[in-house]
Amino acid sequence: MKKEDKSTIIKQLESTLGEYAHFYLADIGGLNAAQTSELRRECNKQEIKLLVVKNTLLQKALENSNIDFTQLYDALKGETSLMLSNINNAPAKVINTFSKKSKIKKPVLKAAYVEESFYIGESHLDELVHIKSKNELIGDIIALLQSPAKNVVSALQSGGNTIHGVLTTLAERQ
Repeated sequence: MKKEDKSTIIKQLESTLGEYAHFYLADIGGLNAAQTSELRRECNKQEIKLLVVKNTLLQKALENSNIDFTQLYDALKGETSLMLSNINNAPAKVINTFSKKSKIKKPVLKAAYVEESFYIGESHLDELVHIKSKNELIGDIIALLQSPAKNVVSALQSGGNTIHGVLTTLAERQ
């Protein structure tokens, strides 16, 4: 491959990485053409961009980024596929379900950059499947903050009804 071609690919990888908030490095080696096509279709359904990349070119693109990705460089060995998504746990769910269906247990999670954190190794797959997005966490916090206020309001309303009921009963007795 010519040096100009490599630099073009590196620039394309840099811009693609900039478009997505989260990415996963996975090993899909060993999947046949039909399985790879099925994986690509599943990724498209979940709005995940799947790219097979050369490790050295991806590392150069990561080096040119504003973020320090040195923790991921050790995972850039063997066959590497890049799964890019703006939904933090979508690639983890695809990897999890697809590897359970596959006889060779592929794809395998190598590493991930999710919610500005690094996850290295296959052992983090379950954690990534269940991770919540920032918006989901904000929603949970708002629900928790509203809960006590709702309890106070409902207690005041029921108390008012109880007092009104007692007063009505007392008035009826006289």
